[in-house]
Amino acid sequence: MTQAKIGDTVKVHYTGTFDDGIQFDSSIGQEPFIVKIGAGETIPGFDKGLEGMAIGDKKTINIPAEEAYGEHNPELIHEVPRADIPEEIDLKVGLELQAQGPDGNSCILSIKEVNEEIITVDANHPMVGNNLNFELELIDIAHQK
Repeated sequence: MTQAKIGDTVKVHYTGTFDDGIQFDSSIGQEPFIVKIGAGETIPGFDKGLEGMAIGDKKTINIPAEEAYGEHNPELIHEVPRADIPEEIDLKVGLELQAQGPDGNSCILSIKEVNEEIITVDANHPMVGNNLNFELELIDIAHQK
């Protein structure tokens, strides 16, 4: 039986949950997720979970935080002068803002604290520090030529 390997493009259905059972994403009821294994299109643990699966296989994987979005990095918390943010934005704790990093890539900043002069933002991924669980079902494999 043919098994998925690095370099293969696969179609997979998945349901993702946190350790407490709360579902954060699912492809069920939609088109299967298409990903090239090993191409960096997903978190590393997801790719590892797909390797060795055959069409029709189902399994559950647990991805520790370090193979998902990593551990919380306190260096990614910044204080920004309120004056640097457009006045029309109604700043509230929990609001997410899109910003451009020093490398030119965009990133999402979550507002953690607001006062009249300083806004505290966190550039860590919202799912950082969480172990992730996925129920996987491999639908199809397109092997690397």
